[in-house]
Amino acid sequence: MKRTICLACLIVCASLFGRAQSTRSKYADSLLHITQRSASDSSKASAHLLLSYYYAFRDPALARQNLDQGRKAAAPYPFLHAVSYFYEGVLFYGASDPAGSEAAFMKADSLLGEFSTKDAISFRSKTWRNIGILRQAAGDEEGFADILIHKAIPLAQQAGDTIAVGKNYLDLSLVFKNTMQYSKATGYILQSINVFRTKYSAGDLIVAYNTGAENYVLDKKYPEAKAMLDSAWKLLAGWPGKELYIDYYTAESMYYDETKDFRKSLASIDKGVALARQYNKRYEEQRLLLQKFYTHFNDKDYTNARDVLSSLAEQPEMMGQISNRLQVFNGLAETNAHLGNMPAAYKWLKRYSQLSDSVNESKLTNDIHALEIKFSSSEKQKEIAALKIEREKAELSARNNRLITWLLGTASMFLLVLAIFSWLFYRNNKKLAEQRLREIEQRQEIQFSQAMLQGEERERRRVAGDLHDGLGGMLAGVKMNLTGLSSAPAAGNGSELHKVIGQLDSSISELRRIARNMMPEALLKFGLDIALKDLCGSMMTEAVKIGYQSFGIESSIPQDTQVTIYRIVQELLTNATRHAHASNILVQCSQNGDTFLVTIEDNGKGFDTALASRAKGIGLGNVKRRVDYLHGNMEIISAENEGTTINIELHVA
Repeated sequence: MKRTICLACLIVCASLFGRAQSTRSKYADSLLHITQRSASDSSKASAHLLLSYYYAFRDPALARQNLDQGRKAAAPYPFLHAVSYFYEGVLFYGASDPAGSEAAFMKADSLLGEFSTKDAISFRSKTWRNIGILRQAAGDEEGFADILIHKAIPLAQQAGDTIAVGKNYLDLSLVFKNTMQYSKATGYILQSINVFRTKYSAGDLIVAYNTGAENYVLDKKYPEAKAMLDSAWKLLAGWPGKELYIDYYTAESMYYDETKDFRKSLASIDKGVALARQYNKRYEEQRLLLQKFYTHFNDKDYTNARDVLSSLAEQPEMMGQISNRLQVFNGLAETNAHLGNMPAAYKWLKRYSQLSDSVNESKLTNDIHALEIKFSSSEKQKEIAALKIEREKAELSARNNRLITWLLGTASMFLLVLAIFSWLFYRNNKKLAEQRLREIEQRQEIQFSQAMLQGEERERRRVAGDLHDGLGGMLAGVKMNLTGLSSAPAAGNGSELHKVIGQLDSSISELRRIARNMMPEALLKFGLDIALKDLCGSMMTEAVKIGYQSFGIESSIPQDTQVTIYRIVQELLTNATRHAHASNILVQCSQNGDTFLVTIEDNGKGFDTALASRAKGIGLGNVKRRVDYLHGNMEIISAENEGTTINIELHVA
């Protein structure tokens, strides 16, 4: 039975996240004290706005009162006035007014765009994140992903808000999780965990572990899910308050359900429901009850499963999201079918199909067709019983039966054709959505790599120029002056001057070598082939022999591309000599049209290629980034104590 549980929630103030209930009361009291005692209008405005957030989901009327007072006090302060619309968006969200919420958030972004401070940029990032969450709640997963990638994440990075970046990564993982792309979701979950570990944001780390556990359960990777649950449990042991235990028990119950330990699954659900009621978390409570339905259903306890789902169908929080309504309708259809109540099953199935069609995700599956057949068979049995009782109407009943059979057959054919077209339409739309998400990711990665590589080469050119033209010229002048002094009759100790001149001459040579290494003159003057040959010769020593072979290298390759290829070969030669301790190295470069091939073989100590992605300090990450920049491929053939061969194919059009 298909199951997707949406985790997105509106979290807009990190300072309030995860506090215990008693701490929250003290927090509200301290803000209230500021509004009554502070002489500063800006302090009063800030305190009122924070109070409006605090009461948004507790007492909407009091939240509106504080928002109006905060906006009035913020009138002389344009930044605080702009921020007030951010908090108004939160207030509308708490009042279940998504249209008003999005309008307020858009107003906040428009006004905050006039400020360039980090605080303003950070608020804009949070604003766009909340707009994305509203879009996701309306069923637009692709729109949510687009907002995260093009708005929320870049703004959070610009503001230097690392924690916000981690939260956005976690949100992006939910998009892939909800579209059943679990491996991609795992990548973003692990990135968010790395951010929260580095900054040690314990509350956010617990949320990420819980999310990772659910994703691994849905991906059928139960050992990994258990490891995530264990990590969350260790952090929860030292966490004040119990609210974060609610999501933990949700993930734990899913784990026990999937591993067929239904008794433990129900126990975890009961613990979570008790906490959700204690903290008045109605949606979280209903989410746990939805999991309770799945546990009963998988345990074949269809009566309890139906009762739980019938109760949820009356809850506005649960039924407010399209994805939840689809689960409830489909679940009621299946449980009633298992209980033999075919009319009720068909009723809920019809509602499920109508709702699916309304969001362009409808499909008539084999299960629906099977329920249709069961319902038809039930009706036919009633007709047969009626025919036995009314024998005198046998002929008329037979004609009616043939007519009904013909109509049902025609209807079945129509439904089958409709199912095929609906399934094809849904599959094509899903493929297009997945392709757009992949293209968005790839464009962002290419832009990051291109900007980083271009910036790196510009800095190399600048430093090389400064060393060669500035410090190099100064050292050459000092050498000339010392040479003149050493030849003068009045020169004191001539031998000492000659010694200094020799040392200075060596320094100039070393300086020029460094400058040439950062931006090789041979590449700029004579092209890539000569530069690579010169590079191999310069790195060769008595202990290391380097052979260079080339074929068909054209001088028309763009200079930026030549520099990138040069850096790839330079990095790999450095790895072979410094890390692999090779004594013989062969470099082969060739070009065939727009394809450039590089092969580097060495007799070094080699390494385990399975660990290459986790290796640090050997430059493979830099090489891979440059190969990706040129849309190329890299193959590494190596084993411990057996040397290494690296084959690279690049596109140089």
